[in-house]
Amino acid sequence: MELRVHGVSRAGADQVLNRPHLEQVAGDRNGGFYRPRAGYPGATGPGGVTLEAYRWSDLPSGTAMRTLSLVFLLPFMLCNVALWMRPGSHASKRAVLALCRVLALTLTMLYVLAIVGGALDLVAWRCIGTPSCTNGRSWLSWLSGRSPGVRLGVLSVVPVAAIGLVWWLSSRQGQSFDAFRTPVQQTSAHRLSGVGQWDAAPLVGRLRSVHVAAAFATLDGSLLVARSSQHSSAVMVVLLVACGAVLLTCLGLLTSVQVIDRLGRERRMDGLIRALRTVTCGLTILVIAHIVRSPAPWPQGGSLPGYSAIMACLFVSQTVLVLILAAVVLWGRGAGQRGGALRALGTPVFVTIAAGLGVAFSAELVYRVSDLLDRDGDTADALGTSPPLAYKWAIFGFFLAVMTALLVAWAITMLTRRQRRRAAAAIVAADFPDAPPEAGRRLRQVERAVARARFTERLEPLTVVYACLIALGLATSALGIMQLQPGDMLQRFIGVPVGLVNFMIGLGSYAIAFIIAGLVLGGIFAYRTAPFRRYVGVLWDLGTFWPRAAHPFAPPCYAERAVPELTKRITYLVDQGNGVLLAGHSHGSVLLAATVLQLPPRVSDRVALLTYGSPLQRLYSRLFPAYVDEEVLHEVGQRVGWRWLNLWRDTDPIGGWIFAAHRPGTAETLTGPPATVDRRLKDPQDVMPPASDSVPPPILAHLPCESQEEFAAAVRDLAGRLRAG
Repeated sequence: MELRVHGVSRAGADQVLNRPHLEQVAGDRNGGFYRPRAGYPGATGPGGVTLEAYRWSDLPSGTAMRTLSLVFLLPFMLCNVALWMRPGSHASKRAVLALCRVLALTLTMLYVLAIVGGALDLVAWRCIGTPSCTNGRSWLSWLSGRSPGVRLGVLSVVPVAAIGLVWWLSSRQGQSFDAFRTPVQQTSAHRLSGVGQWDAAPLVGRLRSVHVAAAFATLDGSLLVARSSQHSSAVMVVLLVACGAVLLTCLGLLTSVQVIDRLGRERRMDGLIRALRTVTCGLTILVIAHIVRSPAPWPQGGSLPGYSAIMACLFVSQTVLVLILAAVVLWGRGAGQRGGALRALGTPVFVTIAAGLGVAFSAELVYRVSDLLDRDGDTADALGTSPPLAYKWAIFGFFLAVMTALLVAWAITMLTRRQRRRAAAAIVAADFPDAPPEAGRRLRQVERAVARARFTERLEPLTVVYACLIALGLATSALGIMQLQPGDMLQRFIGVPVGLVNFMIGLGSYAIAFIIAGLVLGGIFAYRTAPFRRYVGVLWDLGTFWPRAAHPFAPPCYAERAVPELTKRITYLVDQGNGVLLAGHSHGSVLLAATVLQLPPRVSDRVALLTYGSPLQRLYSRLFPAYVDEEVLHEVGQRVGWRWLNLWRDTDPIGGWIFAAHRPGTAETLTGPPATVDRRLKDPQDVMPPASDSVPPPILAHLPCESQEEFAAAVRDLAGRLRAG
């Protein structure tokens, strides 16, 4: 049997097997196993193997709702992925887990505060209290003349509904994966073997309850702080203390790693956490009722009391937490790990990027509400609907970070261009030593393709620089507490005109809107168009491979279904007397590596592995050093008896070699079975058109190679080893 597993966002099973007539033999429409129909030609592959394909591309983004939800949950997803990027050392594991989960909680609070800023601060507090803003707006004017407490209480339904939306999405999306989870016997002690093996539902349920409780407490705190600016009473004090106690309890639970990470369901502990969530929901009802019925006068004018200070304090807290996380990661980094910027700082870098993106999304939401209220050429400042200063600083910092990152990317491209082109020229010269003079143009195209592929290694310092700039932007948001305008500050100390600063803030706001619109359109086209899905779906498929261990509102982990399902199917095929050749392209090779670690010895003894375009060494070992390292790669090879071949190309910007490059003209020092794993493919096959064609062979780069003779030769080789065994 040859079981093929496609890569990121690959099209249908007919393209995976390159056969037109298929039938589904297991699974469902989201993830299933397919074989050529009996009676049609081409039912077998190279070496006489029986073909079968596992199609999983609809698991991470199978419906339009799921695909679009990934767009809006992107900051949560990046924060969750960051947790899995920690270094391999055990010294700082609990501290990293606790800090990542607290930072994830700040993202949930930021989400709630953004809705509060748009619905309560700009609409309920400022706009409805201004006749010129409600004039002609029947959907707002009915609240005109009401007390601020009534307005805030009525429009509190908006943040409550927003909390309920992410609560419902996080509960509903994982159900289809939970239903397919099958118990797997522990066969490997390596961390990668845990992906898809342990039941993450109890942990996600506990995290979800904690985040929902903190979200409602954040809403309660915003309302109570605004009320306490003009009025204090015994009831107010009790409600404030209860709100603070809920937030402190949430922080305590998230930092108690051993308590919240317990495997399986703990009836008593789970009941207490759910009780915390229920009590907080009841507290929210009491707070809204108190705000509506409080007879004391409210302050007049300005923004919602305390809201700007809360936002600025949250931004400062995120900055401090990121700095502490970076210090912990650097202190706990394993001494034996190889160098590389992201191997040391992957967790704080991606957490910072997630926080920056969350701040950008939140600020853009508030700015768009402000623009909606600012009509007929009026200015938002005149109407009193200008966004809080913390958001202005945040957008200004985001804009500078993006522009600086683009300049750094351009500089890195220019500075490394000669070196990359020189290395590419040497590779092309070794591959095509006898190319005729008329092939000069094609040779230059191949050189550019190889040089572009080698740029992947240059992205690490760029990512770190961008994260540092985002962290600096978050820190400057604290200036909003002191009511300092970005334009006034920069003009006073640097000499930049106020008009130019305001122009950059506006440009940054529209840039964020363009990014959000691009993500939405990308999600729609990725769902409807298979070729477009190949490019846009990379982020979704890679981000949702890891279980939800930091943020419960992140998209669910499809590996919780795919890996156990592959394990069960391979075991069944072996039990039927088959030797099974596993062939995985791109991210499919990662799924197969995790699957091989879960196979019992009686099954892995009858399994061979063929990977092509694999990112295991080139990307995963850099981004996830605690889960993909030399130790786990050697264990995968040993489990399949070193019946493992890896095909790769120099033009591929994603895949690469696993143990050794084996480029022509280079001396290799690697010995033993690992030295036999990698096989380099020349790409393209030639730089001159063959006699039967008018154009030269294409540059395949990261495209699969099932139709190439080298792939067929590798299948025959591994099938022969299985038969011999």
